[in-house]
Amino acid sequence: MEYRYLGRSGLKVSELCLGAMPFGREADETTSLAMLDLFAGAGGNFVDTANVYGAVPGASEEILGRWLSQRDRDDLVIATKVRWAVGAGPNDAGLSRKHILASIDSSLRRLRSEYVDLLYVHGWDPGTSLEEILSALDTVVRSGKARYLGVSNWAAWQIQKAIDLARAGGLETFVALQPLYNLLDREIEQEHIPVCLNEGLAVAPWSPLRGGWLSGRYRRGLAAPPADSRVEEAGRRGWQETWDAYANERTWRVLDELFSVSEAEGKSPAQVALNWLLQRPGVTCPIVGARNLEQLETNLGSVGWSLPEEHVGRLTHAGDQRIPHLYGQLSDPLRAR
Repeated sequence: MEYRYLGRSGLKVSELCLGAMPFGREADETTSLAMLDLFAGAGGNFVDTANVYGAVPGASEEILGRWLSQRDRDDLVIATKVRWAVGAGPNDAGLSRKHILASIDSSLRRLRSEYVDLLYVHGWDPGTSLEEILSALDTVVRSGKARYLGVSNWAAWQIQKAIDLARAGGLETFVALQPLYNLLDREIEQEHIPVCLNEGLAVAPWSPLRGGWLSGRYRRGLAAPPADSRVEEAGRRGWQETWDAYANERTWRVLDELFSVSEAEGKSPAQVALNWLLQRPGVTCPIVGARNLEQLETNLGSVGWSLPEEHVGRLTHAGDQRIPHLYGQLSDPLRAR
């Protein structure tokens, strides 16, 4: 596995990041530990979790912590997050100074580590000022409890404003963005990717296979999701990747092309979808989650080779959507002169 710099930082991370969200939920501890061993054995050094992941909040961090305690901590890059509720108290969620400082201490106890390499804010908090958020995050880094900062699920203008405020105030700022990005979800190409390229933020996409939609399990003509699938579960739990949200002509057009390229390349659809994402501008490392070793082994087969330019273009074109007028002007090289 190759390694890439995390944005403009000097930190090197593997080109795939292992997502630990299934740990303690879809994957039991034995399976989770085996996946960590497999990922590290393949050269992966970057693992992503959050304080709310698991059947109960913190379960994923605890499983990862037990594994970390048996490894050389400095060989690994560990990311976790803060924002969403971990308890019922009025200050058990959000991005207040109180919650950020309490959350990092709790995460470190569960992870059995003195620090995390990357702390993400997991979502926007409209009730806390950016000044308070950035000051608290700066305190976390200066205390040595986090090495770097990242952001997830913020609008592009919010990210840019935070960077500008941090820069003006001499505070630590973000080096990475964790967005939803895959062959089917490409909205971030309009504003987020330009901000990241301009400001030097790494892009670590979550849900690169969109809950299985790009895994090869779904084809045109299918009338409903398989009964045991994540997409079927999404409908019951109210998650985003539901059948009703994606069972449309654009999705079938992308999947038609994905299967065609997969056959031509001799790779699985999941491997092709991940390799396409690895070649997108600004992308550093897709976050691959898996429920079992077989899924992870397939995902690991997405590196060590590259889709030819022709096939990248075919996949990109299949999912293209109408560009709003303003963005069409901004991307027109003749108008930029």
